[in-house]
Amino acid sequence: MKEPSPSLHTTLLRLREAQARDPMPSWEVRATRLRALEKMLNEQRGAFAEAIDADFGRRPVEETELLELYPSLSNLRHSLKRGRRWMRPRGGLANMVFLPARIALMPQPRGVVGIIVPWNYPIFLSVGPLIDALTAGNRVMLKMSEYTPRFSALFAEQVARYFGSDEVAVITGDADVAQAFSALPFDHLLFTGSTAVGHHVMRAAAANLTPVTLELGGKSPAIIGPGARFGNAVERIMLGKLVNAGQTCIAPDYVLVPRERMSDFINTAKATAQRLYPNLGQQQYASIVSDRQYERLSKLRDDAVAAGAHIQPLSDAKDLPAKRLLAPVMLTGVNDTMAVMQDEIFGPLLPVLPYDSLDDAISYIANRPQPLALYLFEESRALTEHVLSRTHAGGVTINDTLYHIAQHDLPFGGVGPSGMGGYHGEAGFRAFSHMKPVFRQSRFNGAGLLNPPYGERFRKMLKLLMRLG
Repeated sequence: MKEPSPSLHTTLLRLREAQARDPMPSWEVRATRLRALEKMLNEQRGAFAEAIDADFGRRPVEETELLELYPSLSNLRHSLKRGRRWMRPRGGLANMVFLPARIALMPQPRGVVGIIVPWNYPIFLSVGPLIDALTAGNRVMLKMSEYTPRFSALFAEQVARYFGSDEVAVITGDADVAQAFSALPFDHLLFTGSTAVGHHVMRAAAANLTPVTLELGGKSPAIIGPGARFGNAVERIMLGKLVNAGQTCIAPDYVLVPRERMSDFINTAKATAQRLYPNLGQQQYASIVSDRQYERLSKLRDDAVAAGAHIQPLSDAKDLPAKRLLAPVMLTGVNDTMAVMQDEIFGPLLPVLPYDSLDDAISYIANRPQPLALYLFEESRALTEHVLSRTHAGGVTINDTLYHIAQHDLPFGGVGPSGMGGYHGEAGFRAFSHMKPVFRQSRFNGAGLLNPPYGERFRKMLKLLMRLG
């Protein structure tokens, strides 16, 4: 493990010393920081979108506005409205035998929070946890992705304009810097990225006993149930798969379709994709972020075909390697020996698998690592509950895709190999707070009746406690 550089240590120390001077910021201080972030997003939204577009080679401004800026600003406003209430200690009476004592949970900032930001949604996945950490009263260090260098540099520059250097610090640099960053003794560390890298981050954090929130990935399935509104299901799956060219951690990774509807799905998916992206090769469709990712996805597709899979094009557009534009395709005839069915795809390739009964589809999912997301299209409440009770996933959307991540009152996170912990809204406030238990003893109490030396009075009191529970 690479040792953290002195500059990273110096930055962490500066934030830690500032937090020590004001370990429990008032709501007014927290709200001021949130409003500074809101001001930055509103004033720099065009520049941010342009930088991301340049980093990707092409990323539609409309997708950046809809999928990154809107949910970030919405999250901000939600926290500004409710953060003061979340800060209040939650109190009550102690257990019966300790009355009239009282208890409380006191939300306390953890201190300095580290956030490692991925490249695929660099605004939303930096600003989202930053909002929660600031609302909870923390100072924050962010490590931006080297795969979006223009945006990362611009974000660092703008954060330095809108925040004090002892409030929020942004770090840029390559994978070695990220490795050193994850080894810093933060009070909490949030990482969003691949499961493979998540192992390394958790090992680095363990050396400092730093608590972690890991938002990883996995193969998120979509099930078209027997009672689905078929056309709607296909449209929502196509949209969830094709925005950002499939470079979304919760994009549908593969689809399970009733065997008798396979041809219908393929034909409807082709027509739907062409309706959503009529000029896919020219506009409103994102490029793959880097040559490395483009080559990885091309190899996944080509290796699957070489092993017997069949390509079902979703567009008339052709691959444009020079622009890193990868035409979206479905893959049929896939099996578990293919890498495309083992690795998270993270791109515009969509395996389509038939099933004979809904229980077969459930078994297929249940026998694989728990995914970050699961999508079910089904009108029957009984069948929906049947699937929900027999599958595990970080989050679920019914009769749509992606939207569970946009709900302020639902935590976003994974389970097992797709992650641990969650954030967003009040769940995020709690993730970045220590909910400190407080017991307040009453001036008049009977605790002394249990003092040593242990005699007859003690034995009678203990006998009474045993009965009362």
